[in-house]
Amino acid sequence: MPDTDRTLMDLVQTSTEADRFAALNWDGSFEDYLNLVDKNPLAVRNAWQRLYDMIRSHGHEDPVFPGAPRRWGLFQDPLGNGRDAIFGLDEPLDRLVQTLRAGACGFGPEKRVILLHGPVGSAKSTVARLLKQALEAYSKTDEGALYTFSWHVDDEVVDSPMHQEPLLLIPMESRAPVLERLNRNVRVEYSLGLEGELDPVSRFYYQLLMERYNGDWNKVISHVRVKRMVLSEKDRRGIGTFQPKDEKNQDSTELTGDLNYRKIAEYGSDSDPRAFNFDGEFNIANRGLLEFVEVLKLDVAFLYDLLGATQEHAIKPRKFAQTSIDEVIIGHTNEPEYKKLQSNDLMEAFRDRTIKIDIPYNLSVKDEVRIYNRQFLESGKLSRPAAPHALEIASLWAVLTRIEDPAHPSLTLQQKAKLYAGEMVSGFTKENVKEMKASATREGMVGVSPRYIQDSIATCLVSDRPVISGLDILDALESGLRHHSLISNEETRGRYCQLIQVAREAYEEIIKREVQLAIASDQEAIDRLCSKYLDNVKAYVTSEKIMDTAGRQKEPDERLMRSIEEKIEIPEGRKDDFRHELMNYIAAVHLEGTIFNYRENERLCRALELKMFEDRRDTIQLTSLVSTVVDPDTQEKISVIRDRLCREFGYDELSADEVLQYVAGLFARGEAKDDNAEAA
Repeated sequence: MPDTDRTLMDLVQTSTEADRFAALNWDGSFEDYLNLVDKNPLAVRNAWQRLYDMIRSHGHEDPVFPGAPRRWGLFQDPLGNGRDAIFGLDEPLDRLVQTLRAGACGFGPEKRVILLHGPVGSAKSTVARLLKQALEAYSKTDEGALYTFSWHVDDEVVDSPMHQEPLLLIPMESRAPVLERLNRNVRVEYSLGLEGELDPVSRFYYQLLMERYNGDWNKVISHVRVKRMVLSEKDRRGIGTFQPKDEKNQDSTELTGDLNYRKIAEYGSDSDPRAFNFDGEFNIANRGLLEFVEVLKLDVAFLYDLLGATQEHAIKPRKFAQTSIDEVIIGHTNEPEYKKLQSNDLMEAFRDRTIKIDIPYNLSVKDEVRIYNRQFLESGKLSRPAAPHALEIASLWAVLTRIEDPAHPSLTLQQKAKLYAGEMVSGFTKENVKEMKASATREGMVGVSPRYIQDSIATCLVSDRPVISGLDILDALESGLRHHSLISNEETRGRYCQLIQVAREAYEEIIKREVQLAIASDQEAIDRLCSKYLDNVKAYVTSEKIMDTAGRQKEPDERLMRSIEEKIEIPEGRKDDFRHELMNYIAAVHLEGTIFNYRENERLCRALELKMFEDRRDTIQLTSLVSTVVDPDTQEKISVIRDRLCREFGYDELSADEVLQYVAGLFARGEAKDDNAEAA
């Protein structure tokens, strides 16, 4: 039946999966649960093991080369269709996953707080949010199923207030054979365990019934019903978030629960566990994950609770003994707060119980631009066209602010950014890049955040400009630096302004090359020029004559060869070496049975394009664009260039016209400089 023939109620009803609802609301006796876990032992995993398996369930990409980090699928935000995908942080995220793996295996991290540390806007909160959302979704799957229990006593139903694992009801002396059986039936890299004791409420009913039945455990357990548990932050079940407030208003009961004064009157004592609300963040996050937002802003008293929760896996509610918990605790903090922690000797115990994982800013332009593409292009938030390279050049500037000046004298800061983006720079290898990153430990921990770039792009979006160019965004970035709230150091502000100029020059080089390519876009003419050049080089290397079009022999055309080689800065003293190397390379290609393609040689291809542009620039008279009068013939040629920019480089007519006007001005200024130099 087509949708048009059905009512909205029909659509709503058919979207409800009755079978799925039944699975998520499974209910059974304790014996039913034992039979269930006998078939599926992974249901009794602890929080660290479940979180690690959840991450693995989303898959990963193996390292592209030895020593490279894995790329974990979870952090591409598969549940949100990539809305919160994290780009360029594969290394710290892989380190986080390996820490969780070690904790799942019981190697020590399970007794620590995971501390995500980095500058503002570096995706720390996003990492925590992705983990929480995915863990919640995982608990709804068959693979991620977990269970809790409730007491049915004297017509009263009381849930385990901390959603504890039902197997904790097994007496301590009987746990070992049960665990041995479960571990024998499962093939994972960790061992299943059963640590801790019942929470105070469950302990109360357990002892009450043991007394009633004179220690008959089987009768006691008949009052227990086991049920499926779905983690949910909104329902405060298995996933918690704690955010510090003003120190005067902070109360540790927000973490460990508090007395219910109405029930004290009912039960007659404030030490009766039924008169206590086990609704602190530690309590409700049991079996799952607890996020501490800006954890180092916590009052010292809170941090003591945190130490016990991590090291002992226990908390101390008021009026009650230590209560077992099973949860992963992840906190995050920024740079200033962490520096305060390092300088505070009283916090040594906390430092000793944390595993710090740096979450820096992006250092790859390619990954940085993906952030803004997702934010503005893919989401459709651009209210007007953005010229090619607009977001790319903003990303370049952002990365330049985050990396240190290169130690190598022949490497520029922009070239270093290219290397970090995986591009090739002559004379440098991947090993060099690894050494650079290893020696620059502060890179990515300083610089501008993506939020500042996004705010500057937003400023451009509300302007009256018909199209947003890279220059518009750079102007907005520079203007915002004057009143940037996070930059108080004038030296830093001055450096960022200088880097704006570096980015502007890089942008000018990009658009100049595209205009040059559009002018020299006759591939057949470039092919002929290449063939002519190679014929002359071959004759020069072999000390032979070359045949001209009239069939006469003559010396190789030195002027032609040098006019091309000078475009890629081959000095006079190196021309012989370059030509011999080129001929040797072509010979090697032929020996392998393939044909030499100059387009695969980036330097030679660039030299030929520049030569072709030089030969044609005067005939097209691009600089006449800055004039108020353009003759029809020149206008027609410029129209052809504009069409090529649109067709081959992704411009629209408006942005192509702007680029042509701007590049024309650059050429005009360049020619004026040349004339002045000759006059001098």
